[in-house]
Amino acid sequence: MSNPVGWFEIYIDNKERAKKFYETVFKIELEQLGDPSDSNVDMLAFPSDMEKYGASGALVKMSGFPAGGNSTLVYFSCDDCAIEAARVEDAGGKIQREKMSIGDYGFIVLAFDSEGNMFGLHSMQ
Repeated sequence: MSNPVGWFEIYIDNKERAKKFYETVFKIELEQLGDPSDSNVDMLAFPSDMEKYGASGALVKMSGFPAGGNSTLVYFSCDDCAIEAARVEDAGGKIQREKMSIGDYGFIVLAFDSEGNMFGLHSMQ
């Protein structure tokens, strides 16, 4: 049996603004990811290690698919979600719900990115 999520995509309107937001909040570097079948798709991939638990994904700029307003919520794993949450507003996003306990399952923060997409942060502490 495999993990239920194999990939995620976060649709964006402004590539540079979204790139800066996610690189600032998570202290990572996104990498250009080409789609050889469609030159109208522009993707920036999150760093990943296929040998470790979890799924990777990308920021996607594609005509006909605007940012925000979708019904899928991606949770990013963190050591302490308050650390990444503290970077959200300075990076151009907004906190929807401050760090809160979800009992035995740890803690979450809900936030909006620079493109209006809601995402979650999850940690066990």
